[in-house]
Amino acid sequence: MSRIGRMPITVPAGVQVDIKGYQVKVKGPKGELQREFSPLIDIAMEGAEITVSRRSDMPAERALHGTTRAVLHNMVYGVSTGFATILEWDGVGYRAEMNGSNLVLHMGYSHPITVEPDHGISFEVDAKVRQIKVMGHDKEVVGQVAANIRKVRPVEPYLGKGLHYLGEKIRRKAGKSGKGK
Repeated sequence: MSRIGRMPITVPAGVQVDIKGYQVKVKGPKGELQREFSPLIDIAMEGAEITVSRRSDMPAERALHGTTRAVLHNMVYGVSTGFATILEWDGVGYRAEMNGSNLVLHMGYSHPITVEPDHGISFEVDAKVRQIKVMGHDKEVVGQVAANIRKVRPVEPYLGKGLHYLGEKIRRKAGKSGKGK
């Protein structure tokens, strides 16, 4: 059995879970998420815990067991606590600022780039430590928005300038070694 798939999901106070067949709806203080899962996996609510089980040991069901449990756990955690991804920037003259709820990036182009938040997403900018925080209740959407922001100016390998995730290891290249004559 899957070690992750066997673990029950504890539903915190203030979070409502509605399971109708393979359709799961989770509602909490941060928002509401809804998802339809595969009919190969059984999802059951027992008290304040959600359990995920499979019917047989078929490869398709084994593959979905842990994944279904992880996605359900992310839904419950997202509506109760929320997710955040932090981006950092390096580079002379690079900066980010908030304009209402929109994020405005000045990343060395001839024009500023405005990023409008998707539904359920919010931004925070800390210019002192050069960080952008992307927050929301859906883990997939938070990750995709952060990836789209990072694409504005990916880190270049020679000087390390650009946008990168907090703690991301940047592979640096050595420049040309000019030989004098």
